[in-house]
Amino acid sequence: MDRVVNAPTLATDRLTLRPHRIEDAARWYEIQSSPDVHKFTSWPERSRSESYAHLLHRTKHVKLLQANDFLALAIERDGQLLGDVSLHLRSVSLSSRTAEISWILHPDAYGQGYAREAAEAMMEFAFNEAKIQWLVAVIDQSNQASIALAKRLGFRAMSRDGDELSFVAGSLRE
Repeated sequence: MDRVVNAPTLATDRLTLRPHRIEDAARWYEIQSSPDVHKFTSWPERSRSESYAHLLHRTKHVKLLQANDFLALAIERDGQLLGDVSLHLRSVSLSSRTAEISWILHPDAYGQGYAREAAEAMMEFAFNEAKIQWLVAVIDQSNQASIALAKRLGFRAMSRDGDELSFVAGSLRE
C-alpha cells in the first residue's frame, strides 16, 4: 500500500465499530467461548486468561500497510460489545489489492441485522478508504447464516477447500 490505513471508528444507524479495548475482555470471552461461535472459527478453545491475551493482541491490530496486516474492529451497540468485524490484508498490489473480511457476533445478537450492518460499513471503509479491490470471505460450509449474509452483501461463490467456501466481492460491485 502507498499509505498506512489506520483503524477508524465507524458509525451506522445502530452500531459503533471501533478498535477493541481491554475493557471488552469479559464480553469477548463470552463471545469467543460460545459453542455457536466457536464451531465456525478455527480458534482453539481458550481459558479466560488466554482469551484476555487474545483480546490484548487484537487491540494492537489497528492498521493496514503491508500484506498480512490485520485490522479488527469491535461491534458495539449502546455500549455493549456484540462482536467483531475484521480485515486481513492479503495483497497490496494497486491493481489487485485484496483483503479477507470476517464477522463474528454473540449469539444473543443473531437475527437482528447487526452482522450485515457492520459488514456493510467495513466493506465501504475497505473499498473507499483502504482502496481494496477485492474482498474475500472464507466461510465454513455449515454456517448457512454467514453464507446467506455473504450473498446478500454481494459476494459470489469462488471456490471450495475442504469444509470452507470462499466468496469474493469487488469494489466495482453492481
